[in-house]
Amino acid sequence: MSAAASRREFLRRAAALGIGGAATPLALSLAAIGEAAAQSASDHKALVCVFLFGGNDYGNTVIPWDAAGHANYATLRSTLAIARSRLAGTVLSPLNPLPGGQQLALAPELAPLLPVFDAGRLAVLLNVGPLVQPTTKAQYAARSVPLPPKLFSHNDQQSVWQACLPEGATSGWGGRIGDLFAAGNGNATFTCISVSGNAVYLAGRSAVQYQMSSAGATAITGIGATLFGSAAAAQALRALSTSAPGGNLHEREHARLVSRSISASTEVSAALAAAPSLSTAFPATGLGGQLRMVARMLSARATLGARRQVFFVSLGGFDNHDNLLVDHPALLTQVAGAMQAFDAALTELGLQNQVTTFTASDFGRTLTSNGDGSDHGWGSHHLVMGGAVRGRRLVGSAPVLANNGPDDVGQGRLLPTTAVDQLGATLATWFGVSASDLPTVLPQIGNYSLRDIGLFA
Repeated sequence: MSAAASRREFLRRAAALGIGGAATPLALSLAAIGEAAAQSASDHKALVCVFLFGGNDYGNTVIPWDAAGHANYATLRSTLAIARSRLAGTVLSPLNPLPGGQQLALAPELAPLLPVFDAGRLAVLLNVGPLVQPTTKAQYAARSVPLPPKLFSHNDQQSVWQACLPEGATSGWGGRIGDLFAAGNGNATFTCISVSGNAVYLAGRSAVQYQMSSAGATAITGIGATLFGSAAAAQALRALSTSAPGGNLHEREHARLVSRSISASTEVSAALAAAPSLSTAFPATGLGGQLRMVARMLSARATLGARRQVFFVSLGGFDNHDNLLVDHPALLTQVAGAMQAFDAALTELGLQNQVTTFTASDFGRTLTSNGDGSDHGWGSHHLVMGGAVRGRRLVGSAPVLANNGPDDVGQGRLLPTTAVDQLGATLATWFGVSASDLPTVLPQIGNYSLRDIGLFA
């Protein structure tokens, strides 16, 4: 590996290191090196990925509402089915109704998002998931086309969703979007921002994700006023961490990374302190806190010199092999409350049309019950929110819910009809990525003739 390549690899992986033996936001993964050619951007746009770790249960997220459809769903779901009477308040009235009188409803816990849908700022994306190329059920059964690696595996499918590459990928499609725009920001550090730890989605080939918490910038441990009660010890650790007297390549990069981390922490803290106060109330939940911090960072965008930003937040707990009827509704309540508040905050900030938020997850789950829960699946339904979104629409193809039906590869596992690559290409194009740069962001996009799934006008 060349010296330059080693340097880039060090920066990508430095987030895993700690100072003084403790994991710290060295992880704060600072500034992109700026090797990528910046795209021209005079306005501001942001993408926000809300990742639902564990595999969200599509069957109890978007549910058939018409009488025949719900009866079929209830038969297939058995012990997990949501009663039709509970769905009356969340029936969707899309501008593009499904054929044959089919109707869908959101889970009752997603009711706070129904007004956002009805106002045209939310679309429901049907049956999306990882693919290598468009795939039919016959091709899947015959294994006659390449398939995503290790289907139904958490780690592998999280990577394929976030990177469009197998587990072990060192960059994700959000980070590769950041590569193209980092040098066009006043400070490249604040291009790719995670409020939920390290995420391959935000790792670029040159852009490096900046990690923070729901409370703001996280200071590096031990270099404050005192260390073990000693100002001299703190100063010594700071000096050791920000200088490289030996001249070793990794020492220099380590010192530069720590110096940038200190600088970024100071800059973020000052920018957030000077930003307008948000009157929008966010729920006191983990996801609510993360999206509130994204809103605060967006309010400080001018001070931070940001024109193009990609954010990552997440919520875990969706691996509901059991206790689904208790745990899953509580999780969706968090999702709905946090996303509804985020929509309101964007309205308050005047940024509705400049920010697009979308959900993602490892995979969907089986439609059939294992008794008390559902098992690992493939395709799933997701939400895309924002003022620029062609909302109040169902995007993609509604799956046929049938035992061994055309969209079922076993136990109600959906064969995706929309690929993550197609979703990524549509979002990236809205963000400002040129058609010629799409293959850089999404290496498999050449396998798809349809690269715009109709989320934006």
